[in-house]
Amino acid sequence: MSKTLYIKKNKTTALHMVYKKWASLLPLTVLLVSCLSGPAIDLAPKYKSTDFVVPDSWSGSGPFVKANPSEGEAIQSDWWKLFNDPVLNRLEELAISANPDLQAAAERFVQARDEMLKIRSQLIPHLGVGLSGSNNKQSDNRLFRGDGEHTYEGTANVGSLASWEPDFWSSIRNSTRAKIYTAQSVAADYALARLSLQAELASDYFTFRGLNAQDNTYRISIEYYEQSLSLVEQRYKSGLAPELDVQRARFLLSSTQAKRLDIQAKMRVIENAIAILVNRAPSNFRIPPVEDLQMASFKVPGILPSTLLERRPDVASMERKMAIANRNIGIARAAFFPNISFNAGGGFEGGMNLVQLANSFWSYGSTVSLPIFQGGYRRAQLQQAWSAYRETEDNYRSTVLNAFREVENGLTETSLMSSQSERQDAAVDAALQVQNMTMALYQGGLSNSLELIYAQVSTMEARIDAILVKMELNKASVRLIRALGGGWKYDQLPKDDKIQPFNIFDIPGKKPDPAGGIDVNTEDNNKQDKDLTAPSLNK
Repeated sequence: MSKTLYIKKNKTTALHMVYKKWASLLPLTVLLVSCLSGPAIDLAPKYKSTDFVVPDSWSGSGPFVKANPSEGEAIQSDWWKLFNDPVLNRLEELAISANPDLQAAAERFVQARDEMLKIRSQLIPHLGVGLSGSNNKQSDNRLFRGDGEHTYEGTANVGSLASWEPDFWSSIRNSTRAKIYTAQSVAADYALARLSLQAELASDYFTFRGLNAQDNTYRISIEYYEQSLSLVEQRYKSGLAPELDVQRARFLLSSTQAKRLDIQAKMRVIENAIAILVNRAPSNFRIPPVEDLQMASFKVPGILPSTLLERRPDVASMERKMAIANRNIGIARAAFFPNISFNAGGGFEGGMNLVQLANSFWSYGSTVSLPIFQGGYRRAQLQQAWSAYRETEDNYRSTVLNAFREVENGLTETSLMSSQSERQDAAVDAALQVQNMTMALYQGGLSNSLELIYAQVSTMEARIDAILVKMELNKASVRLIRALGGGWKYDQLPKDDKIQPFNIFDIPGKKPDPAGGIDVNTEDNNKQDKDLTAPSLNK
């Protein structure tokens, strides 16, 4: 038999024997994997969310809150449409689809999902393969070189390694559940970031509209003051008024023009802030102006205090942090018990005839470690875990109290500001009548310029105050809706079985499926977001 045929025969025989060897280990592997769902001791305390005794109703009430809403009348996720403003609707759509901070929050959720899978992967055996080779030449004059020793020598090594740690004390399982809860907490943080973005945009928009209305009021006042100055100058030229009247009129006109410039500067600053929120460069972003500021005239479905905790994403996030701390107690407890791991390896090592039974090697074994004395380290670790859990309980209670405070504030603000707006509108009507009457008296020589200027300033200030009240009332309505959760519900959090971003045999690079309504933009879908010079709302 030739040398070539001999090598092929040896390789076939060796491969067949290796196949039989690994096939004999297959039942053991299946047994080990089946242990993943086998008996394990969960050392984490039984978790139950803290129950609070809450009031039966709110102490405050507002004109924009329905007394007895039905479940079908709950606040919707697109709550800003209640204001019936097409420009605001468009801005909210742009912000939700392209705001970089919101997209970054979505990516943090994806990273939290991946962190969970990294921990869960420790529950199954890890396999690896390695290949190495070298070609070496010795010097013919090497000291102590034996007769007939080969000058050239080539080596090759093909091996594999398997390791597995059975989770008898549920340390890995509790770490996995903690990461699941972490992902759910991040999902709640994303919902809070989205709600905060929507509320901030709406608040900035109503601030802009309030400044817009103030600018229009100053424009009307300036036109009126210019006419008054012209009248005073005519009376001065006719000798019917002193120069003091002229200077007073000029002062009122100039100071009002200066105030309008200040308002226009503030408008631009707010417009720039809105541009950033909707992913636009401020240089070419403009919001079409309007002359009047519309006041909110809708009804917000109210909710009971007991259901508020299920509709606030910040409360849900803090509750999930409490669940995480509970699982960390189980992880700290598991450190008191033996740690067991299994390892196995094997392969071939040799020269040209690598795949031969004589060149095979293998090893397997297990490691058991048990802490005996560590100077109180593990006890301190467990005590720290319990303290961290109690801290999350305190933070959870603080978050709940803050939620109640924000709702009560919103109800009080909308109620009192609504009445304040009605009174202020009546004040504007009265001030306008005083201004017209004083002007008629001045033209007839029955009143002086000081009284006229006082009446004009009072009218302008009353109009500005009316605008400010309406602006703050709209912003208070936004804060109330945000305090009530903005249409979010606890059951919108992704379920435990939806947190895993992909299956272990999925194609690498596949985009993770959305979970909890949270999706991320891929590179192709994100190209339009990189265009910061998109047309403004004026076009």
